[in-house]
This record gives sequence, structure tokens and C-alpha cells, in this order.
Amino acid sequence: MSPEYRTVPVVTGYIEPGAGFSEIIERAGELARDGDFLVISETPVSVAQGNLVDESRFEPSITAVLLADIWSKYIWGYLLGPILGMKRRTIRNLRRLPPEARAHKEVVLRYYGLKHALKPASEAGIDLSNVPGTLVSLLPENPSGVANLIAGEILRRFGADVTTVIIDTDATYSILGRYFTSLPLSVPGIRSDTGFLGYLAGRFSGRTWPTPLASSRPVKLEVLLEVASAAEEYHRRNTERATVYDMAREFSGRPGNITVEMLSSVEHTPAVIVRPP
Repeated sequence: MSPEYRTVPVVTGYIEPGAGFSEIIERAGELARDGDFLVISETPVSVAQGNLVDESRFEPSITAVLLADIWSKYIWGYLLGPILGMKRRTIRNLRRLPPEARAHKEVVLRYYGLKHALKPASEAGIDLSNVPGTLVSLLPENPSGVANLIAGEILRRFGADVTTVIIDTDATYSILGRYFTSLPLSVPGIRSDTGFLGYLAGRFSGRTWPTPLASSRPVKLEVLLEVASAAEEYHRRNTERATVYDMAREFSGRPGNITVEMLSSVEHTPAVIVRPP
């Protein structure tokens, strides 16, 4: 994290599917000051929008089964992952992929295509955490519009002029001064929708950042990346980001058994205020 920035967590209860952004606006507005960056994770935005898909409704194709059972679990979990320096936790989760991962791959294929389904994990920004049952959250719909809406409401109701930034923890990479991400979308200046090829090229990137998806006002890309990194560093130091499979082992044993009540029993920090000096 850049030492110049101060981070202030925006703590809420669990934001239920389709609940909208009022709780984020209220909690952030009480803490915000002029010039702050309000950095919101993409998953609570999608959940608040109700932009969810029930994976149990999808019958896995042969391609999806091969991608889950052979490509991700064994080729990446035991061969390519260790060779290319994948995080130990990710490797561990790949090796433990349950049968439900087949339906997940089918969802990725249907919504975003093969170039994203070839990623061994975290495909196309689809998030399996912080959603109940067999639901997953897709990328936010119109994230630029959401960022503008939230910034405008905070200014109107609380008088604080903030820049709202929506980010995804999936990486932005840089090679030879060019920024790119495997995600289907990003702010201008980052080449997006590179899928598996971008992810593979990213293994050779010297540095990575969380990916800004949208900003409520134009900001220099390098500043956005610093701000996104400051917010992500706060989460890394203060919260344990679990996959749905981790949460299932903690709460109930199977991913499909996670309930709203379970999610509501823990504290949530959907946003972080990043305050310049």
C-alpha cells in the first residue's frame, strides 16, 4: 500500500441480492470527505443489483466437465500451477475442486465463452463468494453508471465530493508499459477481455494490481491503480477472503447449503474509503 493513503473501512451488514446500494451510500456517506476515493468491490455491487445466476440450473457439457475435472483440477492444480508460481491457496483449492465446479464452468462458457473458461480459476470475474445457495454473481451491470450514481447520492445527501471506483480483485498486469487484464471489462487505458491468453501472459508481469472496472470521474490510470491497491491491501490485512468452498467447509460442508443467515452472521466490508494526504 502506498504510505500516503489512509484507508477507512465501510462496514455493513450482508447486502442481500437485489437490495440496491442504499446501505453502502449511507455508511460511506457518514465517513466520507471531499477528495476521498470510495473503492467498492465488484461482488457487493452485483449482488445489490441482483445480477446473479443459479448454477444448479445448468447441465454441464462435456467441455465443461473436461475443463473442471482435467484442465483445472489436474493440469493446473498439479502441473502448470506450481510451475508458473500460482498461489499455494489457489493450487490447494484447484486440487479440491468438487463436482459443482462442472456447472460453474458451464456458466462461464455460456456467459463469457471458452477464452474465459480456460482460466483455471476466477474466470471472467464470476464470484462464488458472498452469495447464498448455488448462486454466483456475474460482473456488475453498467459499473460506470453505478459509480456515478453512488458518488452523486453521497454528494447530494452528505455534501462530500468523492470519486467512486469499482474494482475487481482479478489482476491488471503490465508488460513493457502496457496494461491488460483477462477480465471482460475495465477502465480506459487497460486492455480488457484478453481471457486465458491475458492470464497466461500475466504470469510474466513484473507487478500486478486489482482491476478498476469503473470510476465516477476521469482519473489518471496510475492513480486509480494505486488507490485500488490501497483498498485491496486493507482487505488483505484485515479480512480473510474465502471462496465458496472454504465457506462451505466452515459453515455447512457443501457450497449449496450456504444461507443468507450464515452470510449475515459475519461482518462485511463492501467498500473502503481511500483518503489522499
